[in-house]
Amino acid sequence: MAMPRPRIGVVTYPGSQDDRDALWALAALDAEAVPVWHEKRDLSRLDAVVLPGGFSYGDYLRCGAIARFSPATAAVCEFAEAGGLVLGICNGFQILCEAGLLPGALLRNETLRFVCRDARLRVERNLLPFTSRCTAGQLLVIPVKHGDGRYVPPPGLDPAQVVLRYVDNPNGSIDGIAGVCNEAGNVMGLMPHPEHAVDPLLGSDHGALILASLVDSARRHALAAA
Repeated sequence: MAMPRPRIGVVTYPGSQDDRDALWALAALDAEAVPVWHEKRDLSRLDAVVLPGGFSYGDYLRCGAIARFSPATAAVCEFAEAGGLVLGICNGFQILCEAGLLPGALLRNETLRFVCRDARLRVERNLLPFTSRCTAGQLLVIPVKHGDGRYVPPPGLDPAQVVLRYVDNPNGSIDGIAGVCNEAGNVMGLMPHPEHAVDPLLGSDHGALILASLVDSARRHALAAA
């Protein structure tokens, strides 16, 4: 009996750049990748949601500050509050922080310059829907490309919410934090781009570990709902 392909939505905002890459990567990992326009208000038929990278609304005011008020973001908040799986990548991470689904903020890189290169990461927490295919302490190579990726956590951030750390901090993030989750563990954001590290021909397939973990978790949700 064939396993069901989980339906994973990828939200496109005006200015999104990596939505098509995320759709391709998820489909390559055996998910039914579903485009979601920013005016969509109902995500109930999805098993997980991805907020991709790019420059939503031109990054005016502040990265993610306008997208935070999009109808789709309101739907994502409802989806997450009901226990749905949500992954934010780069600009998607910024939007999740602006929306209050993740703690902290993403500020200008310490160098005040855009950075675009492979980054080495260490998995701090692997028992999550987004890292179940990883091992604790595993090193990953996943590219970054951002100008506002310096993560600043709130005072007293629970160390258990830190999912990934940079080995070679490319942006000055506090404590080298590259990715965090919410307290419930069903929402995660990271600045590196796993969708650009799925095919080894691109230099690394380590991003597939994160996205395939999400596909696995979404598939279990699909089976439970069937």
